[in-house]
Order: sequence, then C-alpha cells, then structure tokens
Amino acid sequence: MSAQPSNSTAPDLVNIEVDGIAMQVPKGSMIIHATDKARIAVPRFCYHEKLPIAANCRMCLVDVEKAPKPVPACATPVMEGMKIRTRSERALNSQRNVMEFLLINHPLDCPVCDQGGECELQDVAMGYGRSVSRFVERKRVVADEDIGPLIATDMTRCIHCTRCVRFMSEIIETELGGNIIDVCPVGALTNKPFRYRARAWELIARESIGYHDALGSNLFLHTRRGEVLRTVPKHNEAINENWLSDRDRYSHQGLYADDRATQPMIRGVDGALKAVTWDEAIRFVADGLRRVQQAHGGDQIAALVAPMTSSEEGFLLAAVLRGLGSLNIDHRLRVVDALDRNAGATFELPLADIEKVGAVLLIGSNPRLDQPLLGHRVRKAWKHGASIDAVNPIDFDFHFETKTARVVEPWQMLSELAAITRAALELTNTGADGELAKLIADATIEDGHRAIAKRLIDASSSVLIFGDFAVQHPAATALRALARVLATTTHTAFNEVASGANGVGLARVGVMPSEGGRSAAQILAQPSKALLTYHAGSQDTLRSKAYDDARSSAEFHVYIGAYACNGVKRTAHALLPVGLAPEIDGTYVNVDGIAQSVVAGAKLPGDARSGWRALRALGAALGLPGFDFTELNELRERMADKLAAVVPTSSAMTVTTKQGTGLTRIATVPIYRSDAVLRRSPALLATPGPPARNRTQPRRFSFCRLGSGRPRQSLGWKTQR
Repeated sequence: MSAQPSNSTAPDLVNIEVDGIAMQVPKGSMIIHATDKARIAVPRFCYHEKLPIAANCRMCLVDVEKAPKPVPACATPVMEGMKIRTRSERALNSQRNVMEFLLINHPLDCPVCDQGGECELQDVAMGYGRSVSRFVERKRVVADEDIGPLIATDMTRCIHCTRCVRFMSEIIETELGGNIIDVCPVGALTNKPFRYRARAWELIARESIGYHDALGSNLFLHTRRGEVLRTVPKHNEAINENWLSDRDRYSHQGLYADDRATQPMIRGVDGALKAVTWDEAIRFVADGLRRVQQAHGGDQIAALVAPMTSSEEGFLLAAVLRGLGSLNIDHRLRVVDALDRNAGATFELPLADIEKVGAVLLIGSNPRLDQPLLGHRVRKAWKHGASIDAVNPIDFDFHFETKTARVVEPWQMLSELAAITRAALELTNTGADGELAKLIADATIEDGHRAIAKRLIDASSSVLIFGDFAVQHPAATALRALARVLATTTHTAFNEVASGANGVGLARVGVMPSEGGRSAAQILAQPSKALLTYHAGSQDTLRSKAYDDARSSAEFHVYIGAYACNGVKRTAHALLPVGLAPEIDGTYVNVDGIAQSVVAGAKLPGDARSGWRALRALGAALGLPGFDFTELNELRERMADKLAAVVPTSSAMTVTTKQGTGLTRIATVPIYRSDAVLRRSPALLATPGPPARNRTQPRRFSFCRLGSGRPRQSLGWKTQR
C-alpha cells in the first residue's frame, strides 16, 4: 500500500498565499493580520489592532482569487488555500476609488492642520490619491464638538473611521480619553494644549516614562530647544500597550509653572530668602544640619520624600540621613498605619496578565483613578467574562460591572474582609492562626461573602487588588494581613498598589524607617528640630495642617524640590532647586518590579540641578563617606544590589481593630492633584470630574468627559462602638 500524504500544517493554522508568498497563519485570523505578518503594506483607516473591527472605511480592499469582488482585508477571515493579491489592478483600482470618495469632502487645510506631517490620510493619499479632484460640488461643513480642555476638534476633517467611537466604548472615555488623538487617522481630533505650537519636524522625540503612578508607562517627550511641548505613548505591551493616561499625557504643562524654583535660596539674618550660589547654599545647609545634630542629636533630623522621587535621589538622601545618625525618613506620606512596615511590594500577578483572570476582588480600590491603565486591564478582564467584586468605603463609579459592590463604613471593611476570609477558610477546610484568628472567627458570614469567596476559588486564575484607600486605611496592617490570608487560601494573586511613581524603588534603596526610626505619620505627629522635604508639599501628606505645623516649627527646614510655592517661601530656611523626572537621569521601579532608567529629555530651568548632583555635594560638604563619586554610573553601581533586592515585610505585627468614635473622614485623592506637577497643569485642572453616583438608582455605566480634575467630595461616616 502506498504511503498517504501527510499534512504538515498544524490544526490551528491554514495555508495561504499573499502576493505569491506562501504562508501559514492562525485559523480565524483576518487577511490584514497575514499581510502585516508578511510586511506587505495594505492601506487602512478604520482598522486598529487594539480596537474591534468595523470594516467601514473600505480602504483595505484586496483581491482574492475566485471572489466576485474585492474584499476588506480587515474583516475577511483567511481560509485554507486562499490566494490574496494586494497589488493587482482590481485591488489598486478599488483602493484608489475609495481614496477619491474619502477626499470628496475633506478640506484642503493641511498647511494649518496640527496633524500635518503625522497624518495617515496625508500619507495614504500620496500613494492612492488623484492629483486633481473630479468633483466640483461644494464641500460639506460640520460643526465642531466641545469635548473639554484636552482635545480640539475639527469635525469637517472627520472621515468616519469610528476609531474614536470604538475606543470610547471598548476602552474608556475618561482618564484615558486623550488616546483618541493617537487613534484618529486625520486631523479631526488633536491635542488642544499643543495646538499651533510646533510642527512635527521641529520636535525631537526623547524616550521617558510616566511618573504619576507606579505603572511606569513608556512614552516619548516631544521637545523643542529643550522644552517639552507634547507627550505621546511609546508601545510597550507588558506595561501600557499603545495607551497613555491623560495625566501622563498632559502633565508636562506643570513643568513650566510660574512658581518653578530656578535658583538656590537661603534665609538671611533679616528673615528674608535671598538668592545665592550653589556652593553657598550647600555650605549653609550642611552647617544647619550639623548644628541641629550637635545640639539635639541625629534623631532630631527627619526627611519626608515624595514618592515620585528617583531611586538615585532617594538612595543618596537616605545615606545623608543615616550619616547624620537619623533613621527618620519615609516616602509613604499618606499612610496612617505603618505598623507592619510594609512597602516596596510588587504585583504577584504581572500587570499584563490581569486582563486574563477569571475573578477580581477590589479591596479599598478604585483602579480607574488609582492607576487608570490598571483600571483598563481590569475592564478588559470583565469584558472577557471575569467576575469583579469590591469592598470599599465609597460607591465608586467604576467603568465595569461588579457582581457585588459592598459599600461599608471604613472600620467595617475589616469585618467584611474577615467574613469573606472566614467563608474561604470554611470552603477550603483550612484555618487561620495568630492574631487574626479571633477577628476571623468573630466575623458574621452572609451568602454574599460565600459567593465572593467561591468565585475566587473557582476561577481559573484570580487577583486581589489592594488599593489606595486600603493602604491609607487607619487599620491598614490588619486589612493587609486579612487580604493576604484570603489570597493564600483561595490561591489568588495579591497585588498591592504602590505609592506614587517610585514607591517600590524608594523602599528598596532605604527611603523608609528601619527599626527604631519614625514613619511619615510619626514624623508629623512628633515634629523634628530639622526637617528636609524632598519634592513634597502639604497636599502630598496625610494631614496638611500637621505638615505645615512641622515645617513651621522646625529650627531648620530645608526644601529640596522643584517649586518655590508660598508655603516654601514662608517656612524654608534653605531652598535647593532640583529637576523633575523629564529633566533628569533617573531610575524608577514599577509595580512589576521592572527597573526603568531614563535620561533627561528636557532642560533644567535656570540654575536648577539634578537631585543626585545636589545631594552628592551635600554629602561631601558634611564629610560623609560614600560621596566621592563623580558620575551617575558610579552611583548606580553602588546601589545596584539594593535596587534589585525585595524589601522584607516585618513579621512582628499588632493588629489594630479598635474603632474610633464620631466621624471617620474619607478623603479621596483627586486624580489630577496627586502630586505637585499635576496640581500645576492648567489643562488637567480645567478638566471636569466624573458625576456622583446616585445610590437610589441601579448600577449603570457613566462615560463622562475626560477625567477628574476637581477635588472629590470628602464623605463622613458616623462610626459606632
């Protein structure tokens, strides 16, 4: 018997031919996926790899053997033996005809269009358009839409590709709304703050990262003569995909605020701040710190560090403090309960895998505002069928549906989480020990708690997101411990949202109190004689008044940062102006533990310096060891081991469950006021906030316009013993 021919094609692949090139492509994929894989250019407008297929522009028409007419490559599945021609006369004629129809009503305003030089329509028209239009009728005119302070509209240019519509419905309209500028293939949607400021060919693209949350979104700074004029996303599938949050896109305006610190200043004998040279300022600060150390001891020196500080700056500032005999340094400026000294934890489930889970439990978290691109990943998981449950003190306006959203008083979050944990222990026939055992045993279980626990257990994979509100809870230690027991019991990944942009990196390089040191909350409660604040302001701390009292009462207050605001001018004995993330070389560690080093993309203002240079000079002036380096690479070699090490969490823990009386304040951190730079971005501050949830109506979607610039309402819950 003769041998039967064997099929060498995998069962999930099909054999096709594109312009004479034989290929194997996944079954069920579209022709356009095959042409892209073969690097064969097929023009398109409506197709976008991250959006649902619409097939309404018809620019991607190709010729398929035996097909009666050209077919859209973006919406035609491949089939075994299919032969595709993208450059045949029929295909090219079809593409040219579509191009002609698209240009019938398009205005010829390329010279004044902000998209000029970056326009997909412009590029494709060069290859497929006619030099002279055959249509002499008047062009249509469409009224422009006002969609807020971030996006400018010229609707007459719209070619109805519906990319923006699909983005708003499939991704999210708010907090990430600026991405419709990038997906628009024409000049219908452009960057309003950037409008008419520069042409694409005048700009230099500098690689950088977002520094307003711990995701570390990859981006490009578009600069002209050292000034950042625009920010656009850089593709990184593991972190931010093709997207960028609005606060990362528009925050560069804050770099050029009127109160930007541009020269060193010290307070003279007359009580007024005066500008001096860097040498004078460093000498003045060193003398002041030595004076406090000799008079009161090193323990009377403390430092509060904003979590957007780079790892290099944090490493050196911690070395200065410890060289002076102080352990009082912290970056967790909004944390009340730091008994377990928890900081620097990375996601157990990588960011990119969150969209693949089957169940999500949010504890004290609104990912939509905490980290907008994390919220996008959670939304993608929901769209893929994941169940989402939440335990929060506020009924947040999520952009996804939840199975249950248990909204309770702040102190009741402990009993709610304890009940879910007890239900999980009972379902898995396991038990708890230690200080948590009694708290769990005393919890009252309802069917809702059992349902949440069962969904976590039954899911193929699950994640617990411990959010910003949980981290700042008055009993965060107990809440975190319960969440970890629940995660372990249900085999759920535990993902804690890190503070600021570099909370993980700062914890690793020692910007937190070791044994015997005081946390940020304790520093504010027991002010020190000398206080150093690094990029921090009163709105960055858990108690603004306590912070102002601490810096006002200090014998010696040094502000090292970027802004000379009224509070700094009133209280600081010395001001050292240093650069912000886009202006300096620095390393930041994101939620997945990925250390990303960036180089300066913009010039420093005035006489401002990179923070590591200022701190190196200060350490040398104090005569401390380890400050004899001259290059940044030398510093990075010294801190490499620390930056790679995971910060251990203290095993000693006192579970605080006692409730207070009266009112417990729940103050949200507005998404566009979470750090000093965002608070100085005019476009973001002008952006309206999302609507409040009406608790009497059923849960529904609310796609508001472009984010939350205003302070959110502070709610008071009456707590009972």
